[in-house]
Amino acid sequence: MEINESKIKLWSKLGSRATYGQAMLSLPDNKPKVLAMSADLGNSSGLSPYIRKFPEKFINVGIAEQNMIGVAAGLAKEGFVPYVSSFAPFLSMRASEQIRMELGYMQFNVRVVALGSGLAMAFLGNSHFGLEDVSIMRTIPGLTIISPCDCTEIFKTVHATADHAGPVYIRLTGGVNNPVVNDKDYEFKIGKSIKLRDGKDICIISSGTMVAKSIDAAEILLKDGIEAEIINMHTIKPLDFNRIKEVITSNKPIISVEEHTVVGGMGSAISEILIKQKNQTPLKIIGLEDKYGKTASYDHLIKIHNLDGLGIAATIKTFIDNL
Repeated sequence: MEINESKIKLWSKLGSRATYGQAMLSLPDNKPKVLAMSADLGNSSGLSPYIRKFPEKFINVGIAEQNMIGVAAGLAKEGFVPYVSSFAPFLSMRASEQIRMELGYMQFNVRVVALGSGLAMAFLGNSHFGLEDVSIMRTIPGLTIISPCDCTEIFKTVHATADHAGPVYIRLTGGVNNPVVNDKDYEFKIGKSIKLRDGKDICIISSGTMVAKSIDAAEILLKDGIEAEIINMHTIKPLDFNRIKEVITSNKPIISVEEHTVVGGMGSAISEILIKQKNQTPLKIIGLEDKYGKTASYDHLIKIHNLDGLGIAATIKTFIDNL
């Protein structure tokens, strides 16, 4: 499908889940083996138009995430490419064993679409927050993890994964009216990060909704004379090793920003590379603290956790001042 300005604006307004549904709707004509599955969350997954048009390509297993992974694995064994969707903690935690053994170990072509990752579930609270999912999924060998930065990248991700070999975990962050990061079509490659802007002083590496917030932070920092390079690290596993090495060579302090706990996420993956390279580049990991938080509206949660542009900029300035 052609990607243009009007579609980008529409997807941004619709939000992450509805855009996922629109991307799925555009697949079956060219990808006859693709089908969608849900644990009783077809409508919440943005799949209503897809279900109406392709009822024979949709399976609702009921509220049974573990069973859904097993059914998807069986379908993948027969040559289908299932996209399974449910809320992030129910997939990454409740069905983690099934993902580990039936997808990771068997390397089946199943796409696990995690709805409401991060703080997006807002008033539904900690039982529905997807704050630990990357740390858990990252330990499964052969599992690709993608966290799209905006709705256009969600569309790109769905299409790119249709032909990808092996299991994929797609982490959908944000809600409706998602900020636009990519205002025109661009090249998207799994495992290949994207430099969004140059900067001589620091490098901000971010994923998901935090890419837009990092851009906001960079504009604030620029007023204080701090020029920030920004990298969209949409693929968290495998991490773009060459990009990290490039940043290390530049001798700029690294700040990782993610809508995820600071334990075991993208920041931890970057730190592992620094250790393996025996490199002492300063690294600041920005994310959710290692504790249970409050329940509130999504925008308020982002603000009180200092994950908006102002909060990120303030944290970075403190970090730089203490170097």
